[in-house]
Amino acid sequence: MISRPRVPDRWHRFDVTVRDLPLALAFLATTFLPAFQSQGTQLGGVPDRPFDALALAAVALQCLPLAVRRRWPVLCLALVSLGFATDQLRGYHSVAGAALPIALVSAGAHLERHRRATALLFSAAYVPLAVALSRLGSGEPPGEFVTFYLALVLAWGIGAWLRSTRAAEAAHRLRVAEETRAAERTRIARELHDVVTHHVTAMVVQAEAARYLATAPDRLDGTLAAVSDTGRRALTDLRHLLDLLSPGHGTEAGSGAGAPSAGGLLTLVEQTRRAGQPVEFTEEGTPAVAAGSADLVAHRVVRESLTNALKYAHGSPTSVRVRHGGQEITVEVGTDGPGSRAGSTGGSGRGLAGLRERVEVLGGDFSAGPRAGGGFLVRARIPAGSPS
Repeated sequence: MISRPRVPDRWHRFDVTVRDLPLALAFLATTFLPAFQSQGTQLGGVPDRPFDALALAAVALQCLPLAVRRRWPVLCLALVSLGFATDQLRGYHSVAGAALPIALVSAGAHLERHRRATALLFSAAYVPLAVALSRLGSGEPPGEFVTFYLALVLAWGIGAWLRSTRAAEAAHRLRVAEETRAAERTRIARELHDVVTHHVTAMVVQAEAARYLATAPDRLDGTLAAVSDTGRRALTDLRHLLDLLSPGHGTEAGSGAGAPSAGGLLTLVEQTRRAGQPVEFTEEGTPAVAAGSADLVAHRVVRESLTNALKYAHGSPTSVRVRHGGQEITVEVGTDGPGSRAGSTGGSGRGLAGLRERVEVLGGDFSAGPRAGGGFLVRARIPAGSPS
């Protein structure tokens, strides 16, 4: 079913001149209503005069240019000012004079260039108008003209304030967009690190070990098969991640994005064992049904820790302990001693920092460092039930 655009959406598709035209026509129609005949602006005390053909032109000059108040604000202000001057000098005193402050607000809000020159020019043009009205009128005190000028300045100031507010809002949106893009790039880099590093590290270690098994064909075949399995798993995980990053990826299909599959921790342990790392795995308790992101973060902690064990403590005994409690999941991964550095592939330090951020976002605790008896220990306490 094709949804029809709503009326506000269709209205905003029109050119800005079309959208401002109703305001201009409303001012024009209001001017000729009998109830508003004596409600116009009177400056300088010029005696009232009945409407004639010139009055119609003055009213049109004040009202119709409001249709271009946003597209051509200077032209609008010039025409409205000319109509206002004619209106006051001839003594028509129509309600259309209220268009002048609207034109000033629009100019202050939408004029992009030569703002100061425009303000000075129209201020200078006000002086001869005030002098002419003072001579033609009943001798109004100068304070009246000053007060009216200050009211016009206030209208311009309101427009300038609206312009600055709009610019600040646009700058804020731009800054938020840039921060969002930066956060998204960081998230993608972290996801790629999590998905790829473990598999690639295991493949490198297995390939290094295969070089020393040329005289043992049976063991060599097993090692090469493990490399192939690891590579295929890496391709599967990477393809899954790229699918999630695709703009057309549906929310329903991605509702379980990145969530560890059943037996995922045991799969990680078995893969690490095949890479030549002795791993003791213990899992206590029953995973909560609504663990939310806690299961995913626990999976990431184990995977990154085992990756680091392969890199920096290859061949050292490694223990993985995962305990599921009613309100939290506790993960401990430790290695006993430095082990062999032959399989070290180097690292960027991104992994542990990313794990700390993930755990702390869920309100948990994370620590990683050497332990007193030698080796390295990673420990994480992850509150269960946190939303994804």
